[in-house]
Amino acid sequence: MTQREAALAGKITPAMKQAAASEGVAPEVIRQGLALGTVALPANREHRGLKPAAIGAGVRVKINANIGTSPHDISMEKEQAKLAAALEYGADAVMDLSTGGNLDEIRTALLAQCPAPFGTVPIYQVMTEADSLDDIKADDLLDMVHHHARQGVDFVTVHCGVTRAALPLLSKRVTGVVSRGGAFLTAWMRRYGRENPLYEHYDRLLEIAREYDVTLSLGDGLRPGCLADATDKAQLHELKVLGELTRRAWAKGVQIIVEGPGHLPLNAIQKNVRLQQKHCGGAPFYVLGPLVTDVASGYDHIAGAIGGALAATLGAAFLCYVTPAEHLKLPEVEDVIDGVVASKIAAHAADIARGLPGAADWDLKMSQARRALDWDTQIKLSINPDKARRYRDLSRAKEDQCTMCGRFCAMKVFDERFDAE
Repeated sequence: MTQREAALAGKITPAMKQAAASEGVAPEVIRQGLALGTVALPANREHRGLKPAAIGAGVRVKINANIGTSPHDISMEKEQAKLAAALEYGADAVMDLSTGGNLDEIRTALLAQCPAPFGTVPIYQVMTEADSLDDIKADDLLDMVHHHARQGVDFVTVHCGVTRAALPLLSKRVTGVVSRGGAFLTAWMRRYGRENPLYEHYDRLLEIAREYDVTLSLGDGLRPGCLADATDKAQLHELKVLGELTRRAWAKGVQIIVEGPGHLPLNAIQKNVRLQQKHCGGAPFYVLGPLVTDVASGYDHIAGAIGGALAATLGAAFLCYVTPAEHLKLPEVEDVIDGVVASKIAAHAADIARGLPGAADWDLKMSQARRALDWDTQIKLSINPDKARRYRDLSRAKEDQCTMCGRFCAMKVFDERFDAE
């Protein structure tokens, strides 16, 4: 029985209880969300030591950190350091997107060290291990999903919505297809003149997911890679297909997350969130950023956090972090930290804006510490205490001052004046 099937039967599982405890809500809240499909609880039966996290309506906005090797940078130690950093700084989930080295060995090692929900993109391994498109058959794609599920992966990105009907809609795009999985599948369909196997054999995919209770993260293989392509016909065609696939999965007891853009101007974010909610029945929306400008190279974590804060305020449930290295290179450990912190700020800001109970308590405690000029407490409450401590130590300020205002500190002057009166 999957988490969704248990929820539909009125049963509360240990995973639901754990997730509820971490949210400070009643387990029934999680159960109801799972039954409705508005909450996902990625929890593969084979993932030992997992601390389940609920994603969706009525709980904190969650953030995901992508790590993984590339053909140009293969270091198990570096990826393990990225994993540790992502978890330390607040990532709620981690995805291994490795495309270089022994992928089974890398994934097994990372999964064993990851108590958070762990995701992958199985098609990457198919692409990595094949010499050419001629070597890849439909069964290879489905067998690889089964392989990852058997290893304990909690959620998998599968680009099932990239169909042959969408191919003619791509001709006028500025950046074409920017999803690696989406690009591979469009090339495969053109090469063989056949439908996307992940769409054609979706029922078999659902059987695999149900067997291990793997959550399907329906990938947006046709997401816009620039503002000029945002909300175009290809993107919307895929979204409608994902809505159909969401309902088919729910009917089979399989949990669903729906992935979204990508690059969107700020004024298009509300429309995109509303369209996803309409077509996908309120399934948790997992967005990459979205990046609100195309020119922020080196600062894309900021562009993504701006879009993520708005998208989550409007209803997105899961933010895929963006690092400063986006569009430029494989991220280093420091890039991972910057990406996680930026997305965590966005998620927290959205929780406050949505009125999530208790979300603003953290901010109130910080404000009280600032009023009291309690620097140690301010640092402890900071979203990145290490950086806050480093800045404070560099200032060499007096104990009750900072080097910005010194003796002209507004709070100090106000309190002294107020006390004098």
